[in-house]
Amino acid sequence: MDPRSEVLLRQADLFSGNLLLAGLQPDDLLGQLPEATGWSWHAGDHQRLQARFAGRCTFGVEPPTTAFEAAVLFLPKSRELTDYLLNALAARLPGGLLYLVGEKRAGVERAARQLAPFGEARKLDSARHCQLWQVRVENSPPVPDLQALAQHFQLERPDGSLQIVSLPGVFSHGRLDRGTELLLDQLGGLPTGRLLDFGCGAGIIGASLKKRYPDSEVVLLDVDAFAVESSRMTLAANDLEAEVIAGDGIDAAPDGCSAIISNPPFHQGVHTHYEASETLLQRAASHIRPGGELRLVANAFLKYPPLIETHLGPCETLINADGFRIYRAKRG
Repeated sequence: MDPRSEVLLRQADLFSGNLLLAGLQPDDLLGQLPEATGWSWHAGDHQRLQARFAGRCTFGVEPPTTAFEAAVLFLPKSRELTDYLLNALAARLPGGLLYLVGEKRAGVERAARQLAPFGEARKLDSARHCQLWQVRVENSPPVPDLQALAQHFQLERPDGSLQIVSLPGVFSHGRLDRGTELLLDQLGGLPTGRLLDFGCGAGIIGASLKKRYPDSEVVLLDVDAFAVESSRMTLAANDLEAEVIAGDGIDAAPDGCSAIISNPPFHQGVHTHYEASETLLQRAASHIRPGGELRLVANAFLKYPPLIETHLGPCETLINADGFRIYRAKRG
């Protein structure tokens, strides 16, 4: 059981009614709170929750349309995303109770100050290295316009400019990160066929691929609903057509790719996770056709070449700069 869920269960008498759990973890909390429903923007968590509690959790970037009497937000990493989520929930709860639960080291005490516009917040519990806060929504905000919260920036490339659109919570929100910038300069000579942008974020790589290889089928994949929506917005802003998939890791990708290109995720929340990236390296070959290839950027300290060579083929370093390396490997 996630420690934040354990803190909620310490106050279970508060959560006996029609409750929305936003950003909940795929544990047994819904089983312990039978009248509650969930809202997730993580495709993997949603899939696991649906398998156990079918019909009791929705997936997407907006709260479910069904009515709820109170809501709990599990604190996300991004302050901007927290602000959007709190406002989206408070807009649906005039006079109702809104709760915030999170780990201390994730900044829950700081995030609790974001409850102030809605009413007087109070701390209800502190345990398991977490805190639980409550506010009665006396000042209900208007429903936030997610499109208006998007950040836009222009990316100049040799084959033309691109308009990039990113939503709160998406990796490198509102800017081009250095790793992706280096990878964009190493996209020449890709084999023809289906190109996959794995961990697409705001769709920078996927849109660049479609711009550079207009006759190729391009697929963008991310686990996060806000990233998926950002990628769709980026493609639309540039009049580009590509398939965008919400899925948990490389197993959600189509087969028969001519190339997989990625700035793979290795950090989530306050904890460091390598599972998605390592699984990509271990299973990429099953999604790449013979003669196809993998190109990715990674922090130089990550020991990816041995994994790549074990599971795919000889690994070549295309560039080593600014603490990043660009790797290329072909499937034999």
